[in-house]
Amino acid sequence: MADLAQVTDHIRAAVGDNSGLGKTVKLDMGDAGKIFIDGASVPNTVTNDDKPADTTVTVSWDDFIAMSEGKLDGMMAFMQGKLKIAGDMMIAQKLIPLLKR
Repeated sequence: MADLAQVTDHIRAAVGDNSGLGKTVKLDMGDAGKIFIDGASVPNTVTNDDKPADTTVTVSWDDFIAMSEGKLDGMMAFMQGKLKIAGDMMIAQKLIPLLKR
């Protein structure tokens, strides 16, 4: 199973220099850690900083991994309350292709 550093590296590679997000996003996985995507900076950056973001996605580590592996649909996770979004929902939807393994 992947750890936070491996997932952060994967997202960093997927985001690249210009993700097209144009905003900041924080993935909050509780005690497992956080991933901060600065899609507004040039080049884009991905860190494990806990900074304020335009959109915050809160999800457990296990559910995040299940979604990234295609075992849990993001929309179903949202509907079941396993995934919560604070901020711009459209930015969260742009994340989906970046989070797939």
